[in-house]
Amino acid sequence: MKYLFFTLLFVALSSLLLLGFLLAFLFYPPLYGQGTVEVKVERGEPLSSVVRKLKDHGVISNEKLFSLWARLWGLDKKIHWGLYRFERPLPPRRVLNQMMLGKGVFHRITIPEGLTAKEIAELLEKGALASKDRFFAEARSLEFLSLVGLEGKGIEGYLFPNTYYFTPFAAERDILVAMVEQFREIFNAQMKEQSKEIGLSLHEVVTLASLIEKETGIEAERPLVSAVFHNRLRAKIPLQSDPTVIYGLKSFSGSLTRKDLQSRSPYNTYRIRGLPPGPICNPGLASLRAALYPARVPYLYFVSKNDGSHLFSMRLGEHNQAVKIYQSGKQRHPRP
Repeated sequence: MKYLFFTLLFVALSSLLLLGFLLAFLFYPPLYGQGTVEVKVERGEPLSSVVRKLKDHGVISNEKLFSLWARLWGLDKKIHWGLYRFERPLPPRRVLNQMMLGKGVFHRITIPEGLTAKEIAELLEKGALASKDRFFAEARSLEFLSLVGLEGKGIEGYLFPNTYYFTPFAAERDILVAMVEQFREIFNAQMKEQSKEIGLSLHEVVTLASLIEKETGIEAERPLVSAVFHNRLRAKIPLQSDPTVIYGLKSFSGSLTRKDLQSRSPYNTYRIRGLPPGPICNPGLASLRAALYPARVPYLYFVSKNDGSHLFSMRLGEHNQAVKIYQSGKQRHPRP
C-alpha cells in the first residue's frame, strides 16, 4: 500500500514537474537568438519539417517540446503555410499562435480598373510578385483556362481589379486564380439574371463593360456611355470605339491614324458591327453594373470635353457641332 502511495506521488510530482517545464518552455523565450528571421512554410509541409526549420533558425530551443504541445492540442493541423517573420527572442506560444492565425508576411498590391492582362503582369513583376512572362504564359495556357472555366474566352476581362495580399512566393497560377475567383464572387446571381434580362451573355457583358471602362473614368458617365453602346447595338450601328482599335493594334504611337481605323483587326469597331470578340481590359464593378443597367436615354454619340468628361448627343448634327466646339484644332475622326 505504501509502495502504491509513493508510486502515485512520484507520478503526480513528475507530471507537475513536466507540466511546469512545458509551460515555462511555452511562455518564456529562448535565452539565445536576437534579431529578425524569416521562416518559409510550404503548403502541406509536415509539422516535423516546420519545427526543424524553427529550430535551425533559432526561433525555438526544443523541437520535441514544441511538437508535443502542438500535437496535444491538435494544433499541428492548424498551421497555415506562408512566409513568417519572427522577432527573436519570442516565446514558443506566440510562435505557434502566429502560424495558427496565418499572420505571415504578405505583399499588398492594388490592381486598378482598366488594365489589360499584360499590364497587370507588368505591374506584378514591378512589385516583385511574379514573372510577367510566366504570368502571361500561364494566363494563356489552355489547361489553366479550362481549370477556371474560361476555355474559348481567354483571361482578359476576368482579372478583377482590387487590392490583393499575396505571400512573397505565391505562384503565378495562385495569383491568377485569386483574381478570377474574385470576379466570380463579384458577378453575383442577380447580375447574371440581369444579363439574361437584357439578352447578353456573361462574356458580352464583360466585353461591353471593358469598353465603358476605357471610355470614361467618371462613374456618373458610365451608364450614359453604356446607353450609347446599347442604343447603337440595337440600331446595328458600328460602336466606333477608339479603345477597341488601339487594343487590336500590334503597336500604338499615341494617336490613332486613318490607317489604324482601316485595320482589319477583329477589334476594330469602326469596321465591324456589334461587340468585339472579347474584353479589351479588365473592368471594375462600376463598369460591369453600367453594362447591365444602361441609362434610359436616347443618346447615340458622345465627345470628349478635354477635361475627362463628355458631351452626349442624340443626333449627328448636334454631335458634329459639339466636335467643332471641343475638338477644334485637334486631329479627330468620327466616333460615338
